[in-house]
Amino acid sequence: MRVLRGRDPRPRADREHTATLLARAGDGTPGLRVWTPPRQVAFGRRDARESGFDRAERLAAERGFAPIERDVGGRAVVYPGDTLAFAHAFPLGDGRGDDRTLGSIPARYERATETVLEALRGLGADVSRGEPPESFCPGDHSVRAAGGGKIAGIAQRVRGDAALVAGCLVVTRGDADRIADTTAPVYDALGVPFDPDTVGSVAAAGGPERPKAVARALEGAFVDGAWGDGDPAIRWIAGDD
Repeated sequence: MRVLRGRDPRPRADREHTATLLARAGDGTPGLRVWTPPRQVAFGRRDARESGFDRAERLAAERGFAPIERDVGGRAVVYPGDTLAFAHAFPLGDGRGDDRTLGSIPARYERATETVLEALRGLGADVSRGEPPESFCPGDHSVRAAGGGKIAGIAQRVRGDAALVAGCLVVTRGDADRIADTTAPVYDALGVPFDPDTVGSVAAAGGPERPKAVARALEGAFVDGAWGDGDPAIRWIAGDD
């Protein structure tokens, strides 16, 4: 498995590295990336179709967040600087209908959720499946602090030769506050219900408040689990981490 670390400080250029992972997966090489994206609001494809999208982009920019459109599903996600993103790209091959090979959409969602739970529990965080009502990036495949706020959301992009399982993961209490403060006006412009009190973090769930520690644990869970072969080829982006 090809593992990419680090980031480009330019949000649009940084996205291209993830796009390259997916392209190489289509050629037969699986890839993984777990990183802290530069400051941005990553809008989903549904957001771009809303009548308030232009206003939402302006509100994000006024708060110092670059508005970016991402390729996977889901609603807008705010990345203040310490919040993680993860992306696993892999070839589909001939097993697209076989749950045992992670070739189906439900199988990939199931395994991705289990991988995030496993990594966070290994760091001491008390987490479970699901999300509170009116969470950021609402969806059926989420992780929350047990009895608390949403920590992670998972989405997919599927094409003929490869699939990308991607998500976000809030690590620090400070980022949780910043996400709540910026998501509220952005979602209001988009007409999406949102309760600022539903944003959780790994730290609030009892885990470490250190993005790099959480990133390495999540990376290891993907590499050593059903997703990889335990023998990663690591490459660094020439930028910052």
